[in-house]
Amino acid sequence: MRPLVKLRETVVLRVLATTDMHMKLLPHDYHAGRPCGRGSLAQVASLVERHRRLARNTLLVDNGDFLQGTPLGDHAAREGGRDHPAIAAMNLMGYDAAAIGNHDFAFGLDVLQSAARQARFPLLAANLRVRGRADFPRYAILRRQVVTVGGRPATLRIGLIGFLPPQTTAWDRDLAGRMECDDILETARRVVPRMRAEGADLVVALAHSGIAPRPAGPGAENVAADLGALDGIDAIVAGHTHEVFPGKIAPRADGVDTARGTLCGKPAVMPGFGGSHLGVIELSLTREGASGWRLARATARCEPVGPHLPPAPAVLRAVAPSHRLTLSHLGTRIGSSGQRISSYFALVGVDPALTLVNMAQRWFVRKSLRDTALEGFPVLSAAAPFRAGGRGGPFHYTDVPPGRLRLGNLTDIYSFPNRICALPVSGADLRGWLERSASLFNRIRPGRPDQPLADPRFPAYQFDVIEDLRWRIDLSQPPGFSADGTATGSSRIRDLTWRGRPVRDDDRFVLATNSYRLAECGLFAPLTAGKPFVMPPGPQTRDVIRDYLRQRRRVSIDPAPSWQFAPLPGTSAQFETGPGGLPLLPGIAARTNRRMEHLGRTEGGFALVRLYL
Repeated sequence: MRPLVKLRETVVLRVLATTDMHMKLLPHDYHAGRPCGRGSLAQVASLVERHRRLARNTLLVDNGDFLQGTPLGDHAAREGGRDHPAIAAMNLMGYDAAAIGNHDFAFGLDVLQSAARQARFPLLAANLRVRGRADFPRYAILRRQVVTVGGRPATLRIGLIGFLPPQTTAWDRDLAGRMECDDILETARRVVPRMRAEGADLVVALAHSGIAPRPAGPGAENVAADLGALDGIDAIVAGHTHEVFPGKIAPRADGVDTARGTLCGKPAVMPGFGGSHLGVIELSLTREGASGWRLARATARCEPVGPHLPPAPAVLRAVAPSHRLTLSHLGTRIGSSGQRISSYFALVGVDPALTLVNMAQRWFVRKSLRDTALEGFPVLSAAAPFRAGGRGGPFHYTDVPPGRLRLGNLTDIYSFPNRICALPVSGADLRGWLERSASLFNRIRPGRPDQPLADPRFPAYQFDVIEDLRWRIDLSQPPGFSADGTATGSSRIRDLTWRGRPVRDDDRFVLATNSYRLAECGLFAPLTAGKPFVMPPGPQTRDVIRDYLRQRRRVSIDPAPSWQFAPLPGTSAQFETGPGGLPLLPGIAARTNRRMEHLGRTEGGFALVRLYL
């Protein structure tokens, strides 16, 4: 009798992944008011269809932050999340699952849950617990009929688990009373074995978390590399930090292999943001006879999405009604400006957009303090640039031409749905606030040429400028803080004055700021934690700016910088800006009393400028 021969079978599963879409559904730039082909969900849809034609077995997933980021998201939020265009498009594309990201809570839990009810796919959040309501599912195990390499039908049980940053509730005090976020790695160690016990043949982690050096500490924000070291996880989709992995800018860390696209040996992708890339993980699984499926080989890559990809007509049609209503709303006139409002030179002290935000915030707080014990108290205002290049690229700058101002311009000037608030601060608090902001810059060695000015690890949205103060930044000293808020003991702020007189540590002020600065963790938390409100979080800052412009009708912005670099003779630094700002360069050099030279373009398309200190 001939012995039985075990049949060896192989299944190739292609996992297609998006992350940090931020409502970039169409190839349209709402800030500039014109078409833009540098990535969108509609273009991603065309690429997904190509892969589905080429591969027998595909899975389409998203990794969070898909509900906020463009005026389309604002429009959907005004409608309470009903008939959400992002969910309509994702349903149409046939997404299999999505993780929830921290920005998906930007318009509140009700809008997110409304969107989740419309989705034909699960929204996953393993480390999230909602109080008083049903939790979002922690994971899903999809039972899929697949086709083997030999053409035979087979069944594959695909486990998908979602994670979001534990800091999500700390970043928004309103969320802290309604939900809790647990440590990502502890949750994974607890839940992934349960998924395996329930029959998952493989587990893909949808981690709205970046790639950082490991091992991560308790409650860490960016733990994608650490997830790769856990048993039971076969592949990872990372996100949150808007980087591209595998790619040139991935951080160097233990277990991170950019060439192979692996995190601690596990295939992984982080496909940029705003539809800039599609992540592709190819998983080859084998089994013999009745044994379970085993991952044999894997590859990972990110494919760019650009003008070469046409948008999918079905997605265009699905989003068109919301798009038209959004454009109509953005066209509403709210005032006018006598000058160009841009952020191209925010990091050298000239940013009319920031000045406008601070003017509006201070106006609102002063008005709110009328007929109170604090009427007439000195009010300052702090704001940071949201669109100042960085990972957003050379076109990610505020740029509003002079003339009529419309609601659409406000999304360019102030991108996030933060709310205005005000706190009591001392002179010592102000110095600490500015020390944190000045930590964005690298230490510059006197007498050396062409040193990089800004630390790319430090986001520009942490660079607060406080209106009505004057100060200098001494770049010869080390930064006072790291990007995570760790103090170094160094000091860079010099000659801090208010209306011409030195600011003493015991001086008292009211500081207008935004609700994000009230976060219980991060760079500014030690300065805001436990402080009583002069004014609790109120309307959205964007609405405050709108009302200010309507009241003023025509705004004129003082171009004088609030701060300057302390002189360093014989020293120069280099910084990047958008090419669109180059015509402004001579005027910026005159206003800052600093010689500047355009040196050409970087590989990433930025304009490179030399600054003589």
